[in-house]
Amino acid sequence: MNVAIVEDVIATEAILAEIKSGEDGAVCVFDGIVRNHTRGRKTLYLDYEAYREMALDQMRGLAQDAAARFGVREVAIVHRLGRLLIGETSVLIVVASAHRGAAFDACRWVIDTLKKTVPIWKKEQFEDGAVWADGEPFPEEVVSGPAERMG
Repeated sequence: MNVAIVEDVIATEAILAEIKSGEDGAVCVFDGIVRNHTRGRKTLYLDYEAYREMALDQMRGLAQDAAARFGVREVAIVHRLGRLLIGETSVLIVVASAHRGAAFDACRWVIDTLKKTVPIWKKEQFEDGAVWADGEPFPEEVVSGPAERMG
């Protein structure tokens, strides 16, 4: 399990190469990047801060929970802190699994849960000021695992 908080560029290709295994039929990647706008405002850059020890503990827990909940083999979660420019990766989630459905479900659940629960904060710097961003609403369809959704 590769769980980390970094201050340098996230090594996406190296993480992908490390996580892939012959027993996998799928690797799902979520590469969260800094976009140039938010809610109609031009974004200049983002600043990320975290309660590092707690965030790492919670990220490890998310990786373990995702493996157990969705039956995936491996989960990597890497989040970057500091100032990030447009187009840079802020968070990378990689899930390896025998089957694509489980990989997709686990990857979506990890990023959505991380954004709502892990103590990492984003300050958005716009042309006309800055704000600390609220997390996005948690999608109802991913609140529970696939077995629980099937009823």
